Amino acid sequence: MTERSEGHVVDSAATVRSRIGSAHSPTISVVVPVKDDAALLARCLRALHAQESPADEIIVVDNDSSDSSASVARASGARVLTCIEPGIPAAASTGYDAARGDLILRLDADCEPDADWISAVVSAFGQDERIGAVTGGARFTDGPVALRVPLARLYLGAYTSLLSVTLGHRPLFGSNLAFRREAWHAVRADVHRGDAHIHDDLDLAFHLGENHRIARLPGESMGMSMRPFTAGQFGRRVQRGFRSVLVHWPRDFPPVRWARLVVRRRLRGPAARRTR
Repeated sequence: MTERSEGHVVDSAATVRSRIGSAHSPTISVVVPVKDDAALLARCLRALHAQESPADEIIVVDNDSSDSSASVARASGARVLTCIEPGIPAAASTGYDAARGDLILRLDADCEPDADWISAVVSAFGQDERIGAVTGGARFTDGPVALRVPLARLYLGAYTSLLSVTLGHRPLFGSNLAFRREAWHAVRADVHRGDAHIHDDLDLAFHLGENHRIARLPGESMGMSMRPFTAGQFGRRVQRGFRSVLVHWPRDFPPVRWARLVVRRRLRGPAARRTR
């Protein structure tokens, strides 16, 4: 049955594995926003189905594609949602809102996770109940072979270094991130889901980082396309990065944000020590 809500059309919501609701381990929802990327989506979904620790549900949010992305997702057994509002922020938020798992994992359609990706995420959250989100790096799986490793390290290293200063904590990287469902519910009304010209992962980091610890996911268990450096994509990404920061000013102007975070961390300190 088709259901329409807040500009989103739900095409299918029946394919959810029976482990949802288990009290013994966190349940897992994987969210994949996609627009006109059927071939790479098929590769991504194959890698997700090959996980050592399978997800309880895979949610593909089709952002009004004109290709066969939705059909590819249905054929793989994914739960397919259609978001008619343009932009990754709207599509990703649609998936997060619909997710039923205790942990919500996010990657892009051009990603190819290693078989231990989900198990690594679950292990990271299990190390400290105060962790609200985790994020990791990635490696390029296409483009000139000699450039894959150094370019990925330069790209992600610059992203992490610059935005750690801007945020006052580690940023989230949209191709490899996860967070607790309750953490999402705490910020879902604050994210800029209607702005198609920002980076949804950076926007989410601004909001989650206020009250939740963001930890690093070790290793490079995520492969991704080198498309950020092709067809003018890099310049567009930089522009959206600036916009993603500026929409949070003046409240999150760095010195103001840093001071607020220091105060909050000090107030949480005694309570955190008592839980050790």
